[in-house]
Amino acid sequence: MNGKVAPHPLAQELAAETEAAGGEVFLTTPDILAKISGKDNPQTVLGVYAEHWTPLDALDRTKADIWLVAERLRDPGNLGTILRTGDAVGAGGLILVGDCTDAFSVEAVRASMGAVFTQAIVRAEWDEFLGWLRAGPGELIGTSLNTTHDYQDPAYTRPAFILIGNESQGMPADYESACDTLVKMPMRGRADSLNAAMACAVMAYEVLNQFRR
Repeated sequence: MNGKVAPHPLAQELAAETEAAGGEVFLTTPDILAKISGKDNPQTVLGVYAEHWTPLDALDRTKADIWLVAERLRDPGNLGTILRTGDAVGAGGLILVGDCTDAFSVEAVRASMGAVFTQAIVRAEWDEFLGWLRAGPGELIGTSLNTTHDYQDPAYTRPAFILIGNESQGMPADYESACDTLVKMPMRGRADSLNAAMACAVMAYEVLNQFRR
């Protein structure tokens, strides 16, 4: 916390609650705060928290109608944006399959805009995730260029697990074949695909709108 600026009442309340919960509060200078945060003009309060991974077998799939799944996601900005999308559509969490980028890196946390604290975040290998999924209800919806099915055509079912593949390679063929539904979004220009986080958002809102209706 910036010790050279009169604390805002909300900052004072946050500091009091932090100390009451057993946390520590430090007053420091703007220069040190900038070095810690990596920003030239940081906010006056900076928080440090432990990473909070959720075990796959601890997930309750009935708590949400939508779940997001990312396979070998490499860009932390995409990961954070997907977390933010999950929060926006009321998803239960994000399941990271395979070798994904760090969900708690500075870039991912910043891009999540706080959703890193509202979404369950899980790490799992593909076989582990697929075995868990098939042990209960859940439709696995994959996005791929290797299909003719438009993303608005199917009637999706609850709970829906939206699977997004690697940014540059998409998902492996055996992952595609394991999906209950494989869809793609129309590309009317010269680009052959959307950014992974954008594709996830489009799919999540399509599923959400179907469930709302």
